[in-house]
Amino acid sequence: MALTDEQPAAPRPDSAPRGHGLRLDRWDPDAEAQVEAWLRARSDPEFRRWNTPLTVVTDPAGARDVLRRQAADETCEPFRITDAESGTTLGHVGINMIDRTFRTARVGYWVLPEARGRRVATHALALAADRAFAELGLHRLELGHALGHDASCRIARTCGFAYEGTLRGAMFEAGRKDAFRDVHLHARLATDPGTALGA
Repeated sequence: MALTDEQPAAPRPDSAPRGHGLRLDRWDPDAEAQVEAWLRARSDPEFRRWNTPLTVVTDPAGARDVLRRQAADETCEPFRITDAESGTTLGHVGINMIDRTFRTARVGYWVLPEARGRRVATHALALAADRAFAELGLHRLELGHALGHDASCRIARTCGFAYEGTLRGAMFEAGRKDAFRDVHLHARLATDPGTALGA
């Protein structure tokens, strides 16, 4: 089969990835608490320092619209990071820009302020990567973060995403779409050794 041939979309299994006290669930745009958590994350100063979302969300209607569009987009798998026991929202991890021809994708994540410092992002990224390789059949996952975001750099390396270089001007500056900043590129292959994360 030629590389340009269209690959059939892989089914989205219903079983939620879980481990390390976390569960990755689908976002529900009709759940008020989940919409509120999404909005709160997007207004958090630390989130805004490192991210410039393409779609500015300022109210519940906008958040619901984004969540609905993500759920319908077959090139991404967005997950709400939750506490496995209580179901409390802790953050978000997404398998994005899925290219089924080349079997690649980009991963990204954020964690709510009250969940930071508990390795939530690290464990959620590991769960999402395992799903991408084992269930979606992907071969390469890329992770990019703004230069200077040391916490994200550590998370990437801990989860087996090797540093591959610096991409010049590959991300918007914080809060701007008319200026750019450099990005650290990390990647992990399905053939790379797995991670050995503690509980």
